[in-house]
Amino acid sequence: MNPISSYLSSSIGRKWIVALTGLGLFGFVVGHMIGNLQVFIGPEPLNRYGHFLQGLGELLWVVRLGLLAMLVAHVVFTIKLRLENRAARGTPYAVTTRRAATLPARMMALSGLMVLCFIVFHLLHFTAQKIDPSFLALHDDKGRHDVYRMMILGFQSKAASGFYVVAVGLLAMHLNHGIGSLFQTLGLNSAKVRPLWEKGGVAFSWLIFLGYASIPVAVLTGVLK
Repeated sequence: MNPISSYLSSSIGRKWIVALTGLGLFGFVVGHMIGNLQVFIGPEPLNRYGHFLQGLGELLWVVRLGLLAMLVAHVVFTIKLRLENRAARGTPYAVTTRRAATLPARMMALSGLMVLCFIVFHLLHFTAQKIDPSFLALHDDKGRHDVYRMMILGFQSKAASGFYVVAVGLLAMHLNHGIGSLFQTLGLNSAKVRPLWEKGGVAFSWLIFLGYASIPVAVLTGVLK
């Protein structure tokens, strides 16, 4: 077996892949949120941002495929690690041990799969515009795709907004535990550092949730029109 295959088949190697792909995806989540929050500034900044992304052409697809590859690797190796842990455990832990595990930790696989389903829906909804093809005809007075109006119209659906808020809640839960796992994998889990990333993980998770959830809530309450 060559060194790469040997590393990928080891528990440590798989944990590092999950950690590094998770770090890359976390960076995208933050960047995407900052871009979307421009909706509160007005149509011009958001439509200019969307036009800039579309102007990247083939490079945009390279980025998308790279993110997709990271997402697939993250999901696959996370599931492999979970199955290996269950197989190695043999019998269930005592009740006291189960209670020691946090809810985000116990729901890590489920929340990840739910977020994956949401990503597929979100891409079909706003990126590919397959769920509502009328979004394709939306243009502003400069001839650019009217991303601002598309988001407003899309989130006027209570079902879509509700699904979005639940999904970003699960994403925040996933990140809450994932950030801690990342620092443990990187070896940054000393007694002095651990309280910092534990509190930081909770804070970042809440910021991600509030940032994303604020948009559909603002649409449904009439703040954004």
